[in-house]
Amino acid sequence: MKLVIVTVVDEYQNDIFKIFKEANIDAYSEVDIEGYKTTKSLQVASNWFASERSSSDSEMFFSFIEDEKIDKLFDLIEEFNSTLETNTPVHAVLVPIERYI
Repeated sequence: MKLVIVTVVDEYQNDIFKIFKEANIDAYSEVDIEGYKTTKSLQVASNWFASERSSSDSEMFFSFIEDEKIDKLFDLIEEFNSTLETNTPVHAVLVPIERYI
C-alpha cells in the first residue's frame, strides 16, 4: 500500500474525479488549499501594485492505494498533463507506507 498525493488548480478538480474513477480509486480525501508561486517577472516589476507572490485556489487529494493501481493513475495523469496548454500541470507524488493500522 502507498500514499498518493495529487495537487491541482481548482479548474481541474472534475478532471481528477474522472481520473480517479478510471484508475479504480474509490476512496480518497480532498482538501482546499491555496497555492503560491514566487515570481520575479517583468510584469510584476512594472506593476506598482503587484505582489511578488501570486496565489491560486487549488485542491489536494490524497489516498491510500494498492500497488497495482499506481501505474494506471500515473499514466492517466501524464496523459492529462500532455493535453494542457497552461503552465499548471497536475502534480502527483507517491509515498511509501512502512507501517499502518
